[in-house]
Amino acid sequence: MSFIAFVVAATILAITPGPGIAYVVARTVAGGRAQGLASCIGTAIGGMLHVLAAAVGLSLLVAQSALAFSLVKYLGAAYLVYLGVRMLMRKQQDAGLQTVSAPGARRALLEGILVEALNVKTALFFLAFLPQFVAPGEPLVPQLVLMGSICVALNTLVDVIAVLAAHRLLDSGAMHTARARLMARVSGITMIGLGLFLATAKRQA
Repeated sequence: MSFIAFVVAATILAITPGPGIAYVVARTVAGGRAQGLASCIGTAIGGMLHVLAAAVGLSLLVAQSALAFSLVKYLGAAYLVYLGVRMLMRKQQDAGLQTVSAPGARRALLEGILVEALNVKTALFFLAFLPQFVAPGEPLVPQLVLMGSICVALNTLVDVIAVLAAHRLLDSGAMHTARARLMARVSGITMIGLGLFLATAKRQA
């Protein structure tokens, strides 16, 4: 049941328009499909670096203190609610495309890795999101790596679809505002509900 909830939440988050999708689409507009797909691969690699860092860091935390890990899970649930509120309150001016240059597919790949690897918000998200769904009594690192890999795979799949369908997603140089607003609201409500549910469930356990 927990894994199903994780997949549902991860899928909703993946299809929500955000800076990641805007970046790869902007890269496609600037340099074509090849650069767009290269940037998708780059962000996927950068995302996996965050997954591995989260898995190692959280496993060390558990080894040192189970209480500290429980505290991280509660703080993570609160952070999910915070993200949801921000999604609901966020204005849609950031739904447009950022301007990027067209330096080539290899450069797009490397920049994609750096953009995602240096994204502190991604690191915080994995640290808050993944521990909510771990199964007690099971090895921690394999669970975190598996769930993190699923998140990265879903995000990358959506990015690739966005690149391949860039012309349909674009309207005068920007993504459809109404669609972006709707998905942001759905995602925000989902994150708030998920955070509240997980926090309540942990208190009842």
